[in-house]
Amino acid sequence: MRLVLIMLGLVLSSVAARADTAIFAGGCFWCVEANFETVLGVGDVISGYTGGSVKNPTYEDVTSETSGHYEAVKIPFDAGKVSYAELVRIFLHSTDVVDAGGQFCDRGDSYRSAIFAMDAAQRATAKDEIAKAEVELGQKIVTPALPAQTFWRAEDYHQNYYKGDGYVLTRRGPKVQSAAYAFYRKSCGRDARVSDLWGASAAFVH
Repeated sequence: MRLVLIMLGLVLSSVAARADTAIFAGGCFWCVEANFETVLGVGDVISGYTGGSVKNPTYEDVTSETSGHYEAVKIPFDAGKVSYAELVRIFLHSTDVVDAGGQFCDRGDSYRSAIFAMDAAQRATAKDEIAKAEVELGQKIVTPALPAQTFWRAEDYHQNYYKGDGYVLTRRGPKVQSAAYAFYRKSCGRDARVSDLWGASAAFVH
């Protein structure tokens, strides 16, 4: 019995050691959350705010462009199934990394792209992936690798927005939330711009 408990402890320790977190800001957090929840090894992605000075910010605080926060996502992942470097790579290939004024149709500092590294190792990895992506793209990438700050969870109605089944009002009238999300994503030009920028290496294009 003691041997079984020891073996179980080793297994649990191994699983815990592989658990990690990535924090990315890539414009509308609905889209980034929807993207990364399709990746093998990624758990439940959380939409939120980070990088600013306001405590417990609301969506209104952040979109007013006075809080300093970015719309961002917290991505729990199993490092035994997907590496941090791979997550950074596909993040870069799913955003407009040459746009310093926002992302796609969403303009302003809160919609800028950034990688928020949890430690020095993540930041080094992120900078390495950015350098590789710059060579591939042949352009200067403006997405920075920044030290992580407090991550504030966004309001409940923002979580898993892309698959909601309630009705919301859009410019095209009432729509089921998941359909409204799809309409927003297409209208904002996210996938079209990512495809134009990255070509065959674009990630998460619909």
